[in-house]
Amino acid sequence: MYLYIPGLVASWLIYRWYKERKRVLHKEDKYVYITGCDTGFGNLLARHLDSQGFSVIAGCYTKEGEDELRKITSDRLTTVHLDVTDSVSVSRAAALIQTLVGHKGLWALVNNAGVAQPSGPTDWLTIDDYKSMLAVNLCGLIDVTLSVLPLIKKARGRVVNVSSVFGRVTPFGGPYCVTKYGVEGFNDSLRINMAPFGIKVACIEPGIFKTKVTDTTVMKNNVRRLWDRLPQDVKDDYGPDFLAASQAMLDQRFGMLMDSDLMKVVACMEHAVSAVHPRTRYSPGWDAKLFWLPVSYMPTCITDRLFQKTCPKFTPKVFAL
Repeated sequence: MYLYIPGLVASWLIYRWYKERKRVLHKEDKYVYITGCDTGFGNLLARHLDSQGFSVIAGCYTKEGEDELRKITSDRLTTVHLDVTDSVSVSRAAALIQTLVGHKGLWALVNNAGVAQPSGPTDWLTIDDYKSMLAVNLCGLIDVTLSVLPLIKKARGRVVNVSSVFGRVTPFGGPYCVTKYGVEGFNDSLRINMAPFGIKVACIEPGIFKTKVTDTTVMKNNVRRLWDRLPQDVKDDYGPDFLAASQAMLDQRFGMLMDSDLMKVVACMEHAVSAVHPRTRYSPGWDAKLFWLPVSYMPTCITDRLFQKTCPKFTPKVFAL
């Protein structure tokens, strides 16, 4: 009886592979709006979709990002200055997009813009640390989506939200996981609400990839900055060796898990944009598939113990009752 199971799984995989091969037609008539195109995944995706014939609208935070992208892409690609934390900037970009797409509407929005710092133990942070990241990773993503959703309805297109595997599991403190859990919630509600309009909504949940967001030098400098601003009593709670142990752990963990092939993520984004039948979720990266996602389904008592064992070791100060 159990021999039927591998056959059923193999049949399902073949069917899914065949179904997902089909791509949309007339790419040259389809506009794709991507945020966070200065560097990283957004920059690579903009170039990749441009080479495939899509009309790309690349949102860049800096003038330098716009100039560099225009130098290496075709005339089909349009850049637009975009600060996702500024609703005026978001509205201006949406007005430009409406002019460009006209009655065709907007085929796809890829919400890629995001930041990852500051991150650290929760009692090292302030509410402003949370607000600054929420403004980019969650509120900015929602603002951009709502600004162009009527245009996506016209095209019966799709929305692609870039979350993270850390929107499924929380191995460290700080606002990053909080924002990505929020993206997952917004993504799920949007997918259900927009289904009657023929709009497909997909979520990209990458593992750890080598980008500016995961630069270990930047992360260690961030941990040092947070430590330096702590009051002495909090430093005493953790002990003098905790900072060095934290920075050493960053080098070790990220050196072991980081993937330098960014095209694994870009390929998932491209499929979500161009496939006739895109997936609901994509989890690029071997660490996402083989470690983080399986861990996310484990009982909390097991994941807590696992993550506590991999944290930097220190002896917390005991407070008298």
